[in-house]
Amino acid sequence: MGSIIGIVVVFAMVFGGYLAAGGKLGIILKALPFELMMIGGAAVGAFVISNDGATVKHALKDLGRVFKGASWKKDDYQDLLCLLFTLIKIARNDPVAIEAHIEEPADSPIFQAYPRILADKTATSMICDTIRMGMLNFDDPHQLEDVLEKQLEGKLHHGLHSAHALQTMADGLPALGIVAAVLGVIKTMGAIDQPPEVLGKMIGGALVGTFLGVFLAYAFVGPFATRIKAIAETDHKFYELIRDTLVANLHRHAPQICVEVARQNMPGGIRPSFTELEEALKNSKAA
Repeated sequence: MGSIIGIVVVFAMVFGGYLAAGGKLGIILKALPFELMMIGGAAVGAFVISNDGATVKHALKDLGRVFKGASWKKDDYQDLLCLLFTLIKIARNDPVAIEAHIEEPADSPIFQAYPRILADKTATSMICDTIRMGMLNFDDPHQLEDVLEKQLEGKLHHGLHSAHALQTMADGLPALGIVAAVLGVIKTMGAIDQPPEVLGKMIGGALVGTFLGVFLAYAFVGPFATRIKAIAETDHKFYELIRDTLVANLHRHAPQICVEVARQNMPGGIRPSFTELEEALKNSKAA
C-alpha cells in the first residue's frame, strides 16, 4: 500500500507542479510514446543482455514484492520460535523421538501446525538439517555455526541479485535519456528551415527524453531496487533467527534461553515482548 501511495505522490507532485507553473502537457504527451519506446526498450534490452534468464525471472517476480511487502509477518516469527522451542525440547528429552519429525517434516504434526513454515522448503530443510547435524555431537558448536553462516550468506547474495540488476538499470537510464534527446536534436536539425514555433516544439519533445530517463531512474527503478533489497534483507532475518536459536541450542542453553536469544535479535517492529512470547510458548499450536 505504501508503494502505491508513493507512486501517486510522485506523479501528483511532479506533473502537478509542472502544470501549476504554467507548463503544457501536450508536448510531453505527444513525445512520450516515442521517447518511452526508445528509452524503455533500450533499458529492457540492456537488462536482458547483462543478466541471465534466472535473474530476469527473479527480478520480474520481485517487482510484485514491492507492493506485497515482506513474505514473513509478525505472527510468522512468533510461530517460528514456538516451533523451534518445541523441537528443541523434544530433542533434549528424547533424541530418538525427534528423528521422525526431522526426517519427514511433511508428516510431522509439529510442522503441520505451522503450514506457512512447512511450505517454505528453505526454512524447513535448514531446521531439519541443523538439528540432524547437531545430533552428530560436534566437538565445537562454532563449526556448525560457520556452516550456517556461509549458507545464509549465499542465500542473501542470491536474493539480492534482482535488486543489483535493477539498480544497474536505474544507473543507465539517465544516459539512455540523453541518447533519446540527442536523436530528437538530430531530428530538429533536419527541420531547421521550419518556423521558430515548430522548432520550439521539436526541441521540447527532444528534451522529454532527458526528463524521462532521469524521472524513471530516480522516481521508479532506483526506488524499486532499494525496496526489493530492503525486503530481501528483512525476510533474511527469518532464517537468521533459525540459526541463532539452533546455535544457542548447540551451546546447551535452556530451550527458553534459545528462543530468547532469537527474540532479542528480531527487528524491533515485529519483536514480541518477553511476556507475549512466553504466553505464545505456553499456548503453542504444537503443544
